[in-house]
Amino acid sequence: MDGSEPSDVTEPPDVEVPDALADVVDADTGEGELERTIGLVGGLAIGVGTMIGAGIFVFPGLAAENAGPAAALSFAIGAVVALLVALPASELATAMPRSGGGYFFISRGLGTAAGAVVGIGLWLGLVFASAFYLVGLGSYAGQVFLEAGIALPIDPAVPLGVAFGVGLTVLSLFGTENTAALQNAIVILLLVILTLFLSYGSLDALGVFGAESTPERFFPPGGALPVLQTAALVFTSYLGFAQVATVAGDIREPSRNLPLAMVGSVLLVGVFYVVTIFVATSAFGSGRLGEFGETAMVEVARAFIGFPGALAIVIAGLLATFSSANASILSASRAVYAVSRDGVIPGVASRLNLAYGTPHVALGLAGGPIVVLAATGQVELLAEVASFLHLVMYGLICVALIRLRREDPPWYDPSFRCPAGFAVAGVGGIASFALIAFMQLASIGVGIAVMVAAYGWYRYYATDVELKGDF
Repeated sequence: MDGSEPSDVTEPPDVEVPDALADVVDADTGEGELERTIGLVGGLAIGVGTMIGAGIFVFPGLAAENAGPAAALSFAIGAVVALLVALPASELATAMPRSGGGYFFISRGLGTAAGAVVGIGLWLGLVFASAFYLVGLGSYAGQVFLEAGIALPIDPAVPLGVAFGVGLTVLSLFGTENTAALQNAIVILLLVILTLFLSYGSLDALGVFGAESTPERFFPPGGALPVLQTAALVFTSYLGFAQVATVAGDIREPSRNLPLAMVGSVLLVGVFYVVTIFVATSAFGSGRLGEFGETAMVEVARAFIGFPGALAIVIAGLLATFSSANASILSASRAVYAVSRDGVIPGVASRLNLAYGTPHVALGLAGGPIVVLAATGQVELLAEVASFLHLVMYGLICVALIRLRREDPPWYDPSFRCPAGFAVAGVGGIASFALIAFMQLASIGVGIAVMVAAYGWYRYYATDVELKGDF
């Protein structure tokens, strides 16, 4: 691109734009250099803060019901796939430190058609993921009433999730200057609570203290198939590592800190996920755990520590699902902003609010569908469609790395090189696409419909847009 902003992006010089968004605009237009203010801890907090919610506070009951104790293996499979993508994505991010993450890498590496499908798919994938997180947030908010002994006439998960969705979208209009500090504080508090709880639960499960329990059969009756199906379902838990790439231009020493933040966040939350399933299935049988639904971990904590443990997990669950939902809503609006800025969708979506410097149209295009989908309350479908659309993007990220390495254009000069790049990207791409095969047909159908619609939009609106190699 020529480094100038689209004519319909309103940002007059006399309007004070919040630093976070100003950095995005600088990165997108190529005007000036970003001030790199995020270190390794901050990068880890972004990845962990987005991922730590669903895998621990929403999925254990659903996963254990489907795969039994082997759900721990499902989370481990998801971590391996995420790692195989995180390394190629780290290389691409250091070569193209721009807003848009996977969409930007693919559109510049594979061209506008693939970029349009992935960009619109990323937008809607984050919409589905955000709606899923909001239902989880609503479930934990409703649990507060139950712990207080207040009986409600209806299940509050969906209504509260919708209310939070509206509130977070409106809140995002007023700027995000303090998001990084808040995210760091939430993540540190979460990790402290979870480390103490899971340490106690692991010792109990291993028989160091507590009542003895009869070990449950590790693999479910269906063998490996339910494990792989559950891995496809819970992969939503690993979407957060890619969010680190969206702030690549703000990270200090990107050749070192970017891959460490992306890979480190996957490893850290992967360990927490596996230990969580081990502890949860030790406290209850898989069938009983499944009956507790999205707030199963509250009952696990209650079984181990009583009311104080249940209250601690309710608070941690609120923080985690709030963090995931908030980060995903912001990321969804960032995806809309990125594709609009490139001319793939109308430029009106990249307009900035004059008072706060936030992309208000993009936030509306993200927040509106999120609230509508949260109102359906279809937890598993929302999670799997989000996983489908992200797995397609992750597979194409790997393809983009292979193509760029082969073509070696003069502008491609990453400061980090993925070790055994061709092999890692090849296996990562195959694994990403293969995991889709184990999803429910309904989820695959919705995901394919989104991709077909995105390609149809590209043919209708954006065939004259050339993005390959341009940034």
